[in-house]
Amino acid sequence: MSLLGFVLVFISVTLSAAAQTAFKSGVNRLDLAPDAGVMQQAMAFLTSPFVLTGLALYGVGTLLWLSALRHADLSLVYPFVSISFVMVSISGIVFFNEPVQAQRVIGLALIIAGLLVMSRG
Repeated sequence: MSLLGFVLVFISVTLSAAAQTAFKSGVNRLDLAPDAGVMQQAMAFLTSPFVLTGLALYGVGTLLWLSALRHADLSLVYPFVSISFVMVSISGIVFFNEPVQAQRVIGLALIIAGLLVMSRG
């Protein structure tokens, strides 16, 4: 993969992880009744600044992803989407005080190891 392709993939995946973080932050801030209907929830989501930010981040990330696909094979770049699992897990721990569990750490290490093997092939 060219350096440009790698940079585009990395930024795209990072924006997707940031979008997930924004979504979580947005839904955590909503004050919805437990029996809120689907439409009421949808309107709350669509008016949340954090959810809207997440959607914008996904939009920009998608445009960068499309550019990356022009520079590299799909079978090579798509597995790099899995790095977002690592980024989102770190984000959950740092921003939302989610627990660090041994199983998750091992799983994330395996993802990273798999990506290292693929990037060398």
